[in-house]
Amino acid sequence: MPKKLKIFATGDFHGDRTLAENLAERATKEEVDIIILNGDIVEENKIEGIVGPFARTKKSVFLIPGNHESIATINALVDMYGSRSLHGYYARYGDVGLFGCGGANCGMTSLSEDEIFETLKKGFEKIKDLPKKVMVTHTHPAGTVMEKFSSFVRGSEGLRKAIETFKPDVLICGHVHEAEGIEERIGSTLVMNVGKKGKIFEI
Repeated sequence: MPKKLKIFATGDFHGDRTLAENLAERATKEEVDIIILNGDIVEENKIEGIVGPFARTKKSVFLIPGNHESIATINALVDMYGSRSLHGYYARYGDVGLFGCGGANCGMTSLSEDEIFETLKKGFEKIKDLPKKVMVTHTHPAGTVMEKFSSFVRGSEGLRKAIETFKPDVLICGHVHEAEGIEERIGSTLVMNVGKKGKIFEI
């Protein structure tokens, strides 16, 4: 039986360096295989001390932008620490494929619903034949329980369409701080708002 991939996913810690250190320490103690930072990890594009703690774990680190940082900022962090972006890209680990889209349908990195869907489609096409799939976004899907936790942050219709079309096993999202930790299902897809506390799971 193939070894399961152990993933630690977190985000929305908005430049909190102490929290970044603590989260990286947790990833080490839990002996995860990879770390995913799903956006809003820096504030005002101040990048010092945020990804470094995760890079020092010697684990593979994947990033996407949130609505508080630009793609350029994430790309700078990728170059600086030898991590990888999942925004419009993909990764393969054995029988598991990862693909993602950063930003949101609001804020300085605002994407249209069509852009969100097409960005996810681009990565999905590269891993569609793998038996297990993990989609990574910052924003959350429309028509979910977590959407109801905010009166001003709406869920993404483009993301909802992507889930229903591509049917990933897991969606990692965030964005709505009040919905941190919530898990729900859209069809066969487990949707997890990982928040700044993060979640560890195996697939």
